[in-house]
Amino acid sequence: MLTFGLGGETFALEAGIVREILDVMPLTQVPGADEMAAAVINFRGRIVPHADLRVSFGMDRHSTTADSRIIVIELELDGNPTLIGLAADRVNEVTVLHALDAEEPPVIGIRWPREHIRCLVRREGDVVVLPDLPHLFARLTGNSAEPATLH
Repeated sequence: MLTFGLGGETFALEAGIVREILDVMPLTQVPGADEMAAAVINFRGRIVPHADLRVSFGMDRHSTTADSRIIVIELELDGNPTLIGLAADRVNEVTVLHALDAEEPPVIGIRWPREHIRCLVRREGDVVVLPDLPHLFARLTGNSAEPATLH
């Protein structure tokens, strides 16, 4: 898993879907696009949507810093491999998270929509959030996605 910081929280993605980690680059805003993916980047000559998960998780946006990065992932959407650049406040490390440490998000006591979270993983006294990316992006494509599970 690749762990990264977003809005003061630690999130993680499967390392296998990560294609590249980029320094912040110019964004081109797309008028009328959903707020979560309201811009695109030029990634190796391809136009790639730039998504900010802070929008889906109700976090405040803030300006980029020297630690800010764009994590380019490849996610299957509508049966097609799709490149997406995810905003990150910082990239931490590639690590192993164990399924035995994973839990469903609680019904109460969590500030984010449960359907946005695959699971929460306890790690060294902290909680790592695994976002349900297929669910989050299915909303933008107009399709519903089944919740993913940690393998």
